[in-house]
Amino acid sequence: MSTARTRCVALMGLEGRLIEVEASVAGGLPRTVLVGLPDASLYEARDRCRAAASSQELAWPQGLVTINLSPASLPKAGSHYDAAIMAAVLAAAGVVPEQALERVVLLGELSLDGRLRAVRGLLPAVLGAVQAGYRRVVVPRDQVREARLAPGADVTGVGCLREMVAFLRGQEVPQGGLEIVSEAPEPMVGAPDLADVIGQSEACWAAEVAAAGGHHLFLGGPPGVGKSMLASRIPTILPELSVDEALEVAAVRSLAGVGDGEWSVRPPWSNPHHSASMASLLGGGSRVPRPGAISLAHRGVLFLDEASEFQQKVLDSLREPLETGEIFLTRSVHQATYPARFQLVLASNPCPCGYHGVAGGRCACPPQKVRRYQDRLSGPIMDRIDIQQQMLPVGRALINPAHAGGGRERSADVAQRVCAARERQLRRLAGTGWRTNGEVPGAFLRTEWPTPGGMGLLDGPLRRGTLSARGVDKTVRVAWTVADLSGHDKPTEQDMWVALGLRQGLPQREAV
Repeated sequence: MSTARTRCVALMGLEGRLIEVEASVAGGLPRTVLVGLPDASLYEARDRCRAAASSQELAWPQGLVTINLSPASLPKAGSHYDAAIMAAVLAAAGVVPEQALERVVLLGELSLDGRLRAVRGLLPAVLGAVQAGYRRVVVPRDQVREARLAPGADVTGVGCLREMVAFLRGQEVPQGGLEIVSEAPEPMVGAPDLADVIGQSEACWAAEVAAAGGHHLFLGGPPGVGKSMLASRIPTILPELSVDEALEVAAVRSLAGVGDGEWSVRPPWSNPHHSASMASLLGGGSRVPRPGAISLAHRGVLFLDEASEFQQKVLDSLREPLETGEIFLTRSVHQATYPARFQLVLASNPCPCGYHGVAGGRCACPPQKVRRYQDRLSGPIMDRIDIQQQMLPVGRALINPAHAGGGRERSADVAQRVCAARERQLRRLAGTGWRTNGEVPGAFLRTEWPTPGGMGLLDGPLRRGTLSARGVDKTVRVAWTVADLSGHDKPTEQDMWVALGLRQGLPQREAV
């Protein structure tokens, strides 16, 4: 009996755990046994590998072939184990030297003709291998660009089983087209810009404050006033991601199977349709849960247009992720934690027809129907929204730009102010692990930072019940962001007035 072993990676959420793939070739009736808690797609690897070896004119061992995935108690899923299984079997059969499998991790799915196909979750798998001390990684050639995003990884790309055998034998493997383009892409002509939003200067200001502090935003108003247009421009004024943040975002996209292998420092944008299920929003799956829309929006914006049309239980499921910045999914054999530190932007009409409270009396919805429609956005969800902004019809500004007033600034100009405010926050939050005012817990906010001016303004709304304890903390967070945009060392009474008005969705003179 001869044995050999190599290594692969099992994904537990974004965490990669090293798996030892052992192969044993012994006498007996020719058959292949795969053990170690594989799922259906992994169990079929034995048939894929045998067919791939035959197509590449490599002899599959005659006798009993036993393949073990260790630790055996850990459930394993996916087709990315094929390359490691094939390498271990070939080494046990003496086709490739066993020494070549030391300190190397192999990832990839084999097709029946021997090609090495791309797999989902390659980047977090390579990151897991590097963290475990295995820097040499063999991946499908189409995913070399993605794998090289992992710092410290020594990546080799192979296109087929024959090339993988050549690599393991120490022969040269042709590489091509593997350079990573790091230059920033040129701006597209006609790209979305905040200047496209006409006659909504107050809403643009609210969006600027939300972007500067990472605050959640609600946009209300009748159809056609520009709610969706404004929301879609928010990513254009957000700062670029840091290297660590961009790597985290790329890992989530790779695990979800939507990654393109490119490095992007632009914050992600996710806008699921209002018919989205809870599993598609939060993430899920029958055996191994995948990341959902909220994780794809990690470090970016999650936009829920027509928010009142979402199922109420789907919206209410966002409560915990909004507070914790992560989502914990549990299945019968697998648990996974995915990051979900997103900026939530909601947009909704005031009633089913959209014209309740609009001048002209066009709404024909009964009061009960209006109430039921508005109640779909539950109190606990709205209490977690930092800024509420009601948008009014544009009027003559759309036809005659002279009536547009202020607010038609370009995204590049607003982004400069947002970046300056974020830099003030990063300096103030250095060493805490938080990056924006919107992430700071209330206890830290009240005990570690100077008391803002105008705190007495919150006493009246708090006593009347129009402001909750959570609402007080969120108002103070918004006040700090307003101060950062204004260049103040700490919020003044005027900053608190502005923050309270933004929190309650009222003009400043009506906020208290």
